[in-house]
Amino acid sequence: MARQDRKEQTDSHSAPTLGVGMVGYAFMGAAHSQGWRTVGRVFDLPLRPRLAAVCGRDAAAVRAAADRHGWAAAETDWRDLVARDDVQVVDICTPGDSHAEIAVAALEAGKHVLCEKPLANSVAEAEAMVAAAGRARARGQVAMVGFNYRRVPAMTYARRLVADGRLGALRHVRVTYLQDWLVDPDFPLTWRLDRRHAGSGALGDLGAHIVDLAQYLAGEPLVGVSALTETFVRERPLLAGASAGLSASGGLPAPGGAGRGAVTVDDAAVFTGRLASGALATFEATRMATGRKNGLRLEMNGERGSLAFDLERLNELSYYDGTEPAATAGFRRILVTEPGHPYLEAWWPPGHALGYEHTFTHQARDLVHAIASGTDPVPSFADGLQVQRVLAAVEESAEKNAVYTPVAPVQEV
Repeated sequence: MARQDRKEQTDSHSAPTLGVGMVGYAFMGAAHSQGWRTVGRVFDLPLRPRLAAVCGRDAAAVRAAADRHGWAAAETDWRDLVARDDVQVVDICTPGDSHAEIAVAALEAGKHVLCEKPLANSVAEAEAMVAAAGRARARGQVAMVGFNYRRVPAMTYARRLVADGRLGALRHVRVTYLQDWLVDPDFPLTWRLDRRHAGSGALGDLGAHIVDLAQYLAGEPLVGVSALTETFVRERPLLAGASAGLSASGGLPAPGGAGRGAVTVDDAAVFTGRLASGALATFEATRMATGRKNGLRLEMNGERGSLAFDLERLNELSYYDGTEPAATAGFRRILVTEPGHPYLEAWWPPGHALGYEHTFTHQARDLVHAIASGTDPVPSFADGLQVQRVLAAVEESAEKNAVYTPVAPVQEV
């Protein structure tokens, strides 16, 4: 429970201060830190975020993270962070098994909350979080779930085009999210491969993103799914010094572990779905796609046009206008870097590209504005619950789907 403070750097910005406390400091913690540290230097904000405190169980490691990322203090117990008077927003970047407990406690303590996706490890936990957020909303607090890919300017602009009717009635949505970091069967057993901590595997880690994007861009929910999941490598080496295959630093690989442990989550999930309008959707989420590092691709087909997006070219959209004459029609590239595009008014001249880290700056911007104006942030905890329900339906469908043996081929006479 040790707390280690350092002198706050002065800031000449005259807006009132908004103290941020973050729980978790590994990959997502670093990304969120970048967003909070940058947002007030890029956007004109009604409140000035102050990086008040970061929390982690390892005192030395969290102190080092605080120094690296610009946090004024370090805590080793999240309850102490929530109780701090200089923290008004609690940002949760921990494994999913602690989301509900921390979020509910923070909301009951009068704090605003930002929680990384997926919202929880189960529908019941997500429902409890939504209920707590509803009670807090009546007291003027807000709660938001961190689906950062909504904040890619090209993705936000795609939603605008769909809402403006540029595609007409939607027919198809297809989304894939492909990674390869589990291809090596000797990759260690991290917390992301343990159902007790992660809830699910590629489904919750990657599938949550693509389910949210499909519903967000379409502007309507999924109402049915049919799924298959698979775990290709069922045992992996344990991490050094971690009896449950988990490292104190948040699940990062460490050499020298003894023995092997069971992988209790999926490596890959494929599923089809139907949107409320009747449009069909297909999804693939895997951490076993050799050669794919962070390959998120999306395409939408409507009666009047189509849109496509590739995260590896995240400043671009590909758009087909089906109302043009066939002689000149074709997919065209839209470079989403103009000042009139979402979020771009605060950044660089047209043609100067943004990157992955900017999505967290945009996320912080939107949350600060929601807090200052007292409006509901998007995506809300209710949006996170909707995604959680879809993920649960995918798992249920995968468990029930039988594997059918094809009819034997006809033998030549």
